[in-house]
Amino acid sequence: MKLVKHLLDRKGREIISIADDASVLDAIKMLADRSIGSLLVMDGDTLKGIVTERDYARKVIIKGRSSKSTQVREIMTTEVYTANTDQTVNDCMTVMTEKRIRHLPVVENGRVVGLISIGDLVQAIIADQQAEIEQLAQYIST
Repeated sequence: MKLVKHLLDRKGREIISIADDASVLDAIKMLADRSIGSLLVMDGDTLKGIVTERDYARKVIIKGRSSKSTQVREIMTTEVYTANTDQTVNDCMTVMTEKRIRHLPVVENGRVVGLISIGDLVQAIIADQQAEIEQLAQYIST
């Protein structure tokens, strides 16, 4: 089974983040410009939270708040679940399923080194299954 570090090696370790005092409008623009669903909220190297499209929908749109005047800190999720580079894809899938989340920051030695999404995990699981099917097919045909 693949480990988180293998996923990061393939997809990259870019950290896309925003400060907690930025406006929600700035955060939504970043999400749209990058075609992503979440931003890490960072203060230097310190992870303060995560802000997602879901946070925006539930804490701004539904409540009729202004995206321009609302700060990220007012809507971000501060209880952030994280993964480490030595965790398996299956471990992360279990956490995401149980906690009903779609993104996991990856932390190594107290520093954020990447971010994985449920889509990254699904791709890895499918790739592993395809490789196993091919191996079985080769075994059967020989």
